[in-house]
Amino acid sequence: MNAKRISKEVALAICLTVPVLYVSVHSATSNMPVDANIVVEGTIPDSEVFNGPVRLTVRALTIKPGEELPWHYHPGHAFNVVKSGTLTVDDGCGGEKKLTPGQGFEEMSGRVHRGKNVDATDVVVYDTFITSVSKPTTVNIPGNERRCGPPKDTDECRNDGWRKFNHPRNFINQHQCLEFVRHMPREISRL
Repeated sequence: MNAKRISKEVALAICLTVPVLYVSVHSATSNMPVDANIVVEGTIPDSEVFNGPVRLTVRALTIKPGEELPWHYHPGHAFNVVKSGTLTVDDGCGGEKKLTPGQGFEEMSGRVHRGKNVDATDVVVYDTFITSVSKPTTVNIPGNERRCGPPKDTDECRNDGWRKFNHPRNFINQHQCLEFVRHMPREISRL
């Protein structure tokens, strides 16, 4: 493995362990759900892993029974770990997965999704966001409209898969979808 890849893996491991180290809630922010609290937030002014300044935000999110978060996406990297309850993650493209305590997942930049709690007990999730310093951690879809996209990889464009995408744009054919995936920004500094 090259040094940059090792550095990236170490940075991500650190980001995922930060929520375990912090048990008190420091502040709330108005653009997050009522039960979302910032645990810690800071800036890395010269990140070598992400090629420039980045903001690191860790939050604790509680989703009450029957609650659905709005359709949204993250303009950066989002790493999530379920602390308690069963979280259902609904992908805007129709996929759904259930996660239990100790299970985690990541969201790619821009992919529309929402979390929901279909069980009788609270779901508590720790989220770690790595974003450009000028970007928010979360962007809600206007009108809470279900959107699909962007494609994660070229396989999602094949066999007429390109037809389902409507975020951040529609495609007129498979080739256009494939070209979009091949030229998507992969680094925080380019988002």
